[in-house]
Amino acid sequence: MPDIKELTEKIRKFRDERDWMQFHNHKDMALSLVLEAAEVLEHFQWKSPDEIVKYAKTHKDEIAEELADVGMYLFELADNIGIDLREAMEKKIEKNNSNYPVEKARGKHTKYDKL
Repeated sequence: MPDIKELTEKIRKFRDERDWMQFHNHKDMALSLVLEAAEVLEHFQWKSPDEIVKYAKTHKDEIAEELADVGMYLFELADNIGIDLREAMEKKIEKNNSNYPVEKARGKHTKYDKL
């Protein structure tokens, strides 16, 4: 399975073969990322928790496509800005581990500054 770098290279190749970089400025990429995330959310809008579980099982392919769109915009935006997404995620996990120590956060949804 390709890693983040390999997937980013595939996304970049796809974009560049079509000469789309001219349209992929940071603002429009961030906007597209949010719009695609909203399309993920749309699958769950107005559904009860029980309906969501059933719906997710029966619409997995459609949800996967929307999540893939989110991921591709995310990877490309990070690449365009020069952010090593793998490194950024590793740092964020470390920060979250510090902000949400297991002994304080386990089983709670409380924000770190209220633990």
